[in-house]
Amino acid sequence: MTENTENTVDTANTQDMTVVVTGASGRTGGRVARAAAAAGLTVRAASRARGFDWEHPTTWAETLRDADAAYLVYPSDVGAPAAAEAVGAIAREAVGLGVRRLVLLSARGADLAVPAEEALKSSGADWTVVRASWFMQNFSEGPLVEGLRQGELVFPGGEVREPFVDVRDIADVVVAVLMSGDRYVGRTLELTGARLLTWREAVGEISEAVGTKFVYTPVPVRAYGETPAGFGVPAEEVQALVEVFEGTLDGRNAHVTDDVRQVLRRDPRDFRAFAREAAAEGTWEG
Repeated sequence: MTENTENTVDTANTQDMTVVVTGASGRTGGRVARAAAAAGLTVRAASRARGFDWEHPTTWAETLRDADAAYLVYPSDVGAPAAAEAVGAIAREAVGLGVRRLVLLSARGADLAVPAEEALKSSGADWTVVRASWFMQNFSEGPLVEGLRQGELVFPGGEVREPFVDVRDIADVVVAVLMSGDRYVGRTLELTGARLLTWREAVGEISEAVGTKFVYTPVPVRAYGETPAGFGVPAEEVQALVEVFEGTLDGRNAHVTDDVRQVLRRDPRDFRAFAREAAAEGTWEG
């Protein structure tokens, strides 16, 4: 069997697949939904706007019923205090409704994410865990964007090196996993970009793409945690955020993996290309 044959999509088993995509309006969910639809799958978007709510289990069954698979992304963070209980509960409900094929988005190197992963594994599902590195799109979507637009990124990344991953690669991997039969059942994939960058270097590449000098200012993790607290984020969520950052911004993730290439048979998207695309769209214009 050749390498390419081994990774051929099992189209016979996926032609009529209906996939529930949680977080369908979010950074990864939206892209998973679009990639799945482009691949010919039937997408059932799960969001509050469509009647699905992670905090209200009574809304789950209607969304899951008669589906074949689901992509699970827990809101706020997979390492949040309530994540393990919720992931386990929805996974068990999905299995009970006949939706056995589940893919969970997790965080690479995050000890706090392990309970949610274990809850998925113990549910009886045909599971795959996708552990992602820090998203490239965190620089272009979300709370870091405004700082860059004002010329400065304040972040507790120190000079740690990170293999930033493009969210589009995560989506492509999730769809490929779902369309590959049982090949990735019971496996944990770690998705990274192709090279390591410090936050300072990443900001430098964004500066080069935009043609404007942006400044990177590292701060202690606990000082950074005061920012969401000031916006009214509950104390336990702030503490979880601080613990996640303290655990993952210590250099433990400063190496790349080959999982994106192994699944997709191509190299991951590069940070410089991401920065140029986002700059061309005017992402960081003040």
